[in-house]
Amino acid sequence: MNEKEGGVCEGGLNVTLTIRLLMHGKVRHISDPHRKGETVKKMREESGARINISDGSSPERIVTITGQSEVIFKAFAMIAEKFEEDILASMINSTVTSRPPVTLRLVFPASQCGSLIGKGGSKIKEIRESTGAQVQVAGDLLPDSTERAVTISGTPRAITQCVKHICTIMLESPPKGATIPYRPKPTAGGSHTVLAQPHAASVSSPSIS
Repeated sequence: MNEKEGGVCEGGLNVTLTIRLLMHGKVRHISDPHRKGETVKKMREESGARINISDGSSPERIVTITGQSEVIFKAFAMIAEKFEEDILASMINSTVTSRPPVTLRLVFPASQCGSLIGKGGSKIKEIRESTGAQVQVAGDLLPDSTERAVTISGTPRAITQCVKHICTIMLESPPKGATIPYRPKPTAGGSHTVLAQPHAASVSSPSIS
């Protein structure tokens, strides 16, 4: 998440960011193939962000979102709200009485995760308390990469606020050394059918044409 264009305003967020959101299984929840991509088209138009979905046969697909920080957060909020809609729809005629949270997995260079956690876990505790979102940093690296997963769960509002906090921290603490990004690989058999759970997001530097 070290791509910057223009100056940094107070709060460090007047920059252009690229967020990589790794969708697991049902990418159609935002790509809507039966509606010829109308959902993602609407997200692009209303947020002003560039949103691209990777091709490939992997059950995981990368959704890349690029734009000024506030544009990114608006697009991210729209995606989180779409997933919540899908969760609510799945509860119709269901015996489940409590609404499960929206869960996202973000991916960051391992060298930045210490800044996110903070001394004695102080920073991650502060984020949890101020946003209401649950945040967990994985201890292991993702396969064939130097990145770790950060799982966020909660309401769309809590998740969006949490992402804002995390982006600020990561911009203030750039990654050290070269980063080997996590890339999904094709797997044998069909794709997973997990309910509408975006599987990962990564704020990183690759640009989008």
